Parts: sequence; structure tokens; C-alpha cells
Amino acid sequence: MRVLVLGDVVGEPGRRLVETHLPGLRREHAVDFVIINGENAAHGHGISERIARQWFEELGVQVITTGNHAFDVKDIVPYYQVESRLLRPANYPPGTPGNGWVKLHTPGGLEVLVINLMGRVHMPTCDDPFRCVDGILARERADLVFIDMHAEATSEAQAMGHYLDGRVTAVLGTHTHVPTLDAKVLPGGTAYVTDIGMVGPYDGVIGMKKEASLSRFLKVKGERWDVAEGDAQLHAVLVVTEGRRAASIQRILKTLP
Repeated sequence: MRVLVLGDVVGEPGRRLVETHLPGLRREHAVDFVIINGENAAHGHGISERIARQWFEELGVQVITTGNHAFDVKDIVPYYQVESRLLRPANYPPGTPGNGWVKLHTPGGLEVLVINLMGRVHMPTCDDPFRCVDGILARERADLVFIDMHAEATSEAQAMGHYLDGRVTAVLGTHTHVPTLDAKVLPGGTAYVTDIGMVGPYDGVIGMKKEASLSRFLKVKGERWDVAEGDAQLHAVLVVTEGRRAASIQRILKTLP
């Protein structure tokens, strides 16, 4: 299988990149399955039902993952409760609305399990992602398993990659919005990258206007964050599988015309 995974989509520039390039990327790389992290898709914070429905229904996205901004948009909770393909971190405390993983069948008859995890280092309070994923893997069986590791600390993401090497198809980092140059297949056959990088404007600070971000370091009370506008880049990875393992992982970069 050929699985395309896009990093955190940030605001309107990120959504425009997805709408502009996803159809072409599917054709160019003969993509079978698409996963997108959408937790910053709505104005840089959270995701709306309208955006998620458009990606599912018009762009053919199979799974949307999120992270610490999963519930930032008002009135999104009911949609999490009815749409199993929109994920929030699986290691949120019990009773949190929505699903942390989903298993889908492909037209070719394969089962694909997608699990959304969130790190604990410099992140909001959540349960242990290592024991959480162990529990899911003990209960669920699938031909391919993809992990969105939404983590601030590169060390925590790397540790998860090695922890799951040979047990899952891919461990793919999101959250920092900064693409890393360590995409590789680990010895056990698991594709890994510390952070895919964001789909959004790179002329700011992690997708936000640089002036507002600077003010938060220079003042007691910073200015409101607004999504930046220039240097829009789409960062993604293409994972090609062979059996239950990853055969390769390739970085993809696209810009707006």
C-alpha cells in the first residue's frame, strides 16, 4: 500500500494547500490511503465539522488525527461522537468524547489501524502513551498500523519510534510544525520521522504571525495569535508498505503557485 500522511494543517493557508495539492498528489504517487492531522485547521486552533466533512466527502481523506487542540472549536464534540474517522489522542483520560483509534478496510481487503497518541513532555495532562498503545495493540489486530505521535519533545517521539519498531508500520510525529530530516525505516521495519512538518505558512512562528509570537516572549501579556500568510508549504510523507512492514518513507514538499 501507498499511504500519504500530511502534517498539521494550519489555518486557511494550510487548507488551501490541501485543496490545491491533495488530488494531484493522489494521482502522482498512486496513493491508496490518506491521513491528515487537522488540529490547527480552523483559524490555527482546532478543527470544525465543516472542514472535516469537506476533507472526508470531497477530498477522500480516510482519517483525520488531532492533538492538544482537538476540542478548541466550539460545538465540535458532537461530531467526534458520531464520526469515528476524526480522532483525538487515545491517551486522553477515560470519558473523553470521541475515539483515539479507528480501524478501516481498504478496497483491496486490508485492515488499516490508525492510532492517535499525544506526548506528555511539555504538553497538557494526559495518560501514558506507551502503556496506552500497548493496550490498543493487545486488543486490536490489523494488517497495517499507523501512529500519529503528537509530541513536543523530540526525545519522546524518538523513544516511541524505537518502542514500537517491528510492532507497527509507521510512527509519524506531528505537533512542532517544524519538519525534521530523520525520515527512515527502523531496523524492525517501522517507518519513522520525528515531525512531518506543518501544512501552512512558514514566514511566521509555527504558523502564526511573527509579531504576535515575538510579543509573547518580550511582554508580560502577548498579543493575540493570528495565522501567518506567506511562504505556504505542504509537508507530507509517503509510506510504501511491503506486507505488514514499511518498505520506504519519502518526504514530500509542495508550495502554492
